[in-house]
Amino acid sequence: MSTRIFEDTELLVQSLAVSDMDNRAYLISHRASGAQILIDAADDAPALREYVSAGTCEAGELVVATTHQHWDHTRALPAFAGARLVAGAEDADAIEAQRGVRISTRLAHGDTVSSGPLTLEVIALRGHTPGSVAFALRRPEATLLFTGDSLFPGGVGNTEQDPQRFSSLLTDVTERLFGVFDDAAQVLPGHGEPTTLGRERAHLTEWKERGW
Repeated sequence: MSTRIFEDTELLVQSLAVSDMDNRAYLISHRASGAQILIDAADDAPALREYVSAGTCEAGELVVATTHQHWDHTRALPAFAGARLVAGAEDADAIEAQRGVRISTRLAHGDTVSSGPLTLEVIALRGHTPGSVAFALRRPEATLLFTGDSLFPGGVGNTEQDPQRFSSLLTDVTERLFGVFDDAAQVLPGHGEPTTLGRERAHLTEWKERGW
Protein backbone atom coordinates (compact mmCIF):
# COMPACT_ATOMS: atom_id res chain seq x y z
CA MET A 1 0.00 0.00 0.00
CA SER A 2 1.35 3.42 -0.94
CA THR A 3 0.75 6.84 0.55
CA ARG A 4 1.33 10.10 -1.26
CA ILE A 5 3.76 12.06 0.88
CA PHE A 6 4.30 15.07 -1.38
CA GLU A 7 3.59 16.20 -4.90
CA ASP A 8 3.96 19.29 -7.04
CA THR A 9 3.80 20.00 -10.75
CA GLU A 10 7.14 18.26 -11.37
CA LEU A 11 7.31 15.24 -9.08
CA LEU A 12 5.51 12.77 -6.83
CA VAL A 13 6.82 11.20 -3.61
CA GLN A 14 5.20 7.99 -2.33
CA SER A 15 5.75 6.06 0.88
CA LEU A 16 5.49 2.28 0.52
CA ALA A 17 4.93 0.17 3.66
CA VAL A 18 6.59 -3.25 3.29
CA SER A 19 7.49 -6.19 5.56
CA ASP A 20 6.34 -7.24 9.00
CA MET A 21 8.78 -4.70 10.45
CA ASP A 22 6.81 -1.79 8.99
CA ASN A 23 9.71 -0.75 6.79
CA ARG A 24 9.13 2.30 4.66
CA ALA A 25 10.47 2.53 1.14
CA TYR A 26 10.09 5.83 -0.68
CA LEU A 27 9.69 6.37 -4.41
CA ILE A 28 10.38 9.76 -5.99
CA SER A 29 9.11 10.07 -9.56
CA HIS A 30 9.70 12.92 -11.99
CA ARG A 31 6.56 13.41 -14.04
CA ALA A 32 7.97 14.65 -17.34
CA SER A 33 11.14 12.59 -17.70
CA GLY A 34 10.06 9.44 -15.86
CA ALA A 35 13.26 9.48 -13.81
CA GLN A 36 12.89 7.79 -10.43
CA ILE A 37 14.78 7.32 -7.19
CA LEU A 38 13.78 4.47 -4.87
CA ILE A 39 15.00 4.89 -1.29
CA ASP A 40 15.54 1.59 0.56
CA ALA A 41 14.48 -1.48 -1.42
CA ALA A 42 13.53 -3.01 1.90
CA ASP A 43 11.28 -5.96 1.05
CA ASP A 44 8.41 -7.15 -1.16
CA ALA A 45 10.26 -6.86 -4.45
CA PRO A 46 7.14 -7.56 -6.58
CA ALA A 47 5.25 -4.66 -5.00
CA LEU A 48 8.20 -2.29 -5.30
CA ARG A 49 8.77 -3.26 -8.93
CA GLU A 50 5.10 -2.66 -9.66
CA TYR A 51 5.28 0.88 -8.27
CA VAL A 52 8.48 1.58 -10.16
CA SER A 53 7.12 0.25 -13.46
CA ALA A 54 3.95 2.31 -13.06
CA GLY A 55 6.05 5.34 -13.96
CA THR A 56 7.52 6.07 -17.37
CA CYS A 57 11.02 5.23 -16.20
CA GLU A 58 13.37 4.15 -18.98
CA ALA A 59 16.36 1.90 -18.53
CA GLY A 60 19.20 3.69 -16.79
CA GLU A 61 16.98 6.31 -15.16
CA LEU A 62 16.26 4.37 -11.96
CA VAL A 63 18.50 4.92 -8.94
CA VAL A 64 18.10 2.82 -5.79
CA ALA A 65 19.54 4.68 -2.80
CA THR A 66 20.14 2.71 0.41
CA THR A 67 20.25 4.50 3.77
CA HIS A 68 22.28 1.81 5.56
CA GLN A 69 23.45 -1.78 5.49
CA HIS A 70 20.96 -3.54 7.79
CA TRP A 71 19.28 -6.56 6.25
CA ASP A 72 15.73 -5.28 6.63
CA HIS A 73 16.52 -2.30 4.38
CA THR A 74 18.17 -4.27 1.58
CA ARG A 75 16.12 -7.45 1.08
CA ALA A 76 14.72 -6.41 -2.32
CA LEU A 77 17.98 -5.03 -3.73
CA PRO A 78 18.72 -8.07 -5.94
CA ALA A 79 15.48 -7.38 -7.84
CA PHE A 80 16.93 -4.01 -8.84
CA ALA A 81 20.44 -5.15 -9.76
CA GLY A 82 20.06 -3.52 -13.18
CA ALA A 83 19.51 -0.08 -11.67
CA ARG A 84 22.21 2.24 -10.38
CA LEU A 85 22.70 1.32 -6.72
CA VAL A 86 24.15 3.86 -4.29
CA ALA A 87 24.95 3.70 -0.56
CA GLY A 88 27.23 5.17 2.08
CA ALA A 89 30.86 4.28 1.44
CA GLU A 90 31.40 2.63 4.84
CA ASP A 91 28.36 0.36 4.41
CA ALA A 92 28.83 -0.54 0.74
CA ASP A 93 31.02 -3.64 1.21
CA ALA A 94 28.57 -5.16 3.70
CA ILE A 95 25.62 -4.56 1.37
CA GLU A 96 27.45 -6.15 -1.54
CA ALA A 97 28.38 -9.19 0.55
CA GLN A 98 24.86 -9.65 1.93
CA ARG A 99 22.96 -9.23 -1.33
CA GLY A 100 25.34 -10.16 -4.13
CA VAL A 101 24.86 -6.80 -5.84
CA ARG A 102 27.32 -4.11 -6.89
CA ILE A 103 27.10 -0.65 -5.36
CA SER A 104 27.75 1.67 -8.30
CA THR A 105 28.48 4.79 -6.25
CA ARG A 106 29.85 4.98 -2.71
CA LEU A 107 28.54 8.10 -1.07
CA ALA A 108 30.16 10.60 1.29
CA HIS A 109 28.72 13.52 3.23
CA GLY A 110 27.98 16.43 0.90
CA ASP A 111 27.61 14.32 -2.25
CA THR A 112 24.51 14.42 -4.41
CA VAL A 113 22.49 11.62 -5.99
CA SER A 114 20.79 12.33 -9.30
CA SER A 115 18.43 10.58 -11.68
CA GLY A 116 17.56 12.80 -14.61
CA PRO A 117 16.31 16.10 -13.15
CA LEU A 118 15.95 14.64 -9.64
CA THR A 119 18.69 15.48 -7.15
CA LEU A 120 19.09 14.48 -3.50
CA GLU A 121 21.68 15.77 -1.05
CA VAL A 122 23.64 13.15 0.92
CA ILE A 123 23.94 13.64 4.68
CA ALA A 124 26.20 11.24 6.58
CA LEU A 125 24.75 10.34 10.00
CA ARG A 126 27.33 8.05 11.58
CA GLY A 127 26.36 5.83 14.49
CA HIS A 128 23.48 3.47 13.72
CA THR A 129 25.90 1.96 11.23
CA PRO A 130 29.27 3.36 10.09
CA GLY A 131 27.93 4.36 6.68
CA SER A 132 24.38 5.45 7.47
CA VAL A 133 23.19 8.34 5.32
CA ALA A 134 20.08 10.45 4.98
CA PHE A 135 18.87 12.01 1.76
CA ALA A 136 17.44 15.53 1.49
CA LEU A 137 15.00 16.59 -1.22
CA ARG A 138 14.57 20.36 -1.38
CA ARG A 139 11.54 21.78 -3.15
CA PRO A 140 10.24 25.37 -3.19
CA GLU A 141 7.28 24.33 -1.03
CA ALA A 142 8.90 21.74 1.24
CA THR A 143 12.02 19.93 2.37
CA LEU A 144 11.88 16.15 2.79
CA LEU A 145 14.50 14.29 4.84
CA PHE A 146 14.70 10.53 4.28
CA THR A 147 16.50 9.50 7.47
CA GLY A 148 16.55 5.70 7.40
CA ASP A 149 17.09 4.41 10.93
CA SER A 150 19.05 7.46 12.10
CA LEU A 151 16.16 9.70 13.21
CA PHE A 152 12.61 8.78 14.24
CA PRO A 153 9.77 10.48 16.07
CA GLY A 154 11.05 10.47 19.65
CA GLY A 155 14.75 9.92 19.15
CA VAL A 156 17.75 8.82 17.16
CA GLY A 157 18.33 5.29 15.92
CA ASN A 158 19.63 2.32 17.90
CA THR A 159 23.33 2.48 18.73
CA GLU A 160 23.30 -0.68 20.88
CA GLN A 161 24.11 1.17 24.12
CA ASP A 162 27.50 2.18 22.76
CA PRO A 163 28.22 5.68 24.14
CA GLN A 164 30.66 6.55 21.36
CA ARG A 165 28.25 5.56 18.60
CA PHE A 166 25.39 7.39 20.31
CA SER A 167 27.47 10.55 20.67
CA SER A 168 28.50 10.36 17.01
CA LEU A 169 24.92 9.93 15.81
CA LEU A 170 23.45 12.62 18.05
CA THR A 171 26.18 15.05 17.02
CA ASP A 172 25.62 14.43 13.31
CA VAL A 173 21.83 14.64 13.65
CA THR A 174 22.12 17.87 15.66
CA GLU A 175 24.64 19.57 13.40
CA ARG A 176 23.69 18.22 9.98
CA LEU A 177 19.90 18.08 10.28
CA PHE A 178 18.68 20.38 13.06
CA GLY A 179 21.53 22.83 12.42
CA VAL A 180 20.86 23.11 8.69
CA PHE A 181 17.15 22.66 8.01
CA ASP A 182 14.21 24.59 9.42
CA ASP A 183 11.44 23.28 11.65
CA ALA A 184 9.07 22.64 8.74
CA ALA A 185 11.36 20.00 7.22
CA GLN A 186 9.61 16.64 7.08
CA VAL A 187 11.40 13.64 8.59
CA LEU A 188 10.59 10.41 6.73
CA PRO A 189 12.13 7.51 8.68
CA GLY A 190 12.84 3.93 7.66
CA HIS A 191 10.03 2.58 9.83
CA GLY A 192 6.72 3.98 10.98
CA GLU A 193 5.23 7.42 10.72
CA PRO A 194 6.78 10.73 9.67
CA THR A 195 7.48 13.74 11.85
CA THR A 196 9.06 17.18 11.45
CA LEU A 197 12.24 18.68 12.79
CA GLY A 198 10.12 21.20 14.65
CA ARG A 199 8.33 18.48 16.62
CA GLU A 200 11.60 16.85 17.64
CA ARG A 201 13.91 19.83 18.19
CA ALA A 202 12.78 20.54 21.76
CA HIS A 203 13.78 17.00 22.81
CA LEU A 204 17.46 17.10 21.81
CA THR A 205 18.62 17.80 25.37
CA GLU A 206 16.40 15.00 26.70
CA TRP A 207 17.88 12.53 24.21
CA LYS A 208 21.42 13.54 25.18
CA GLU A 209 20.70 13.14 28.89
CA ARG A 210 19.06 9.73 28.60
CA GLY A 211 21.79 8.41 26.27
CA TRP A 212 19.59 6.90 23.58
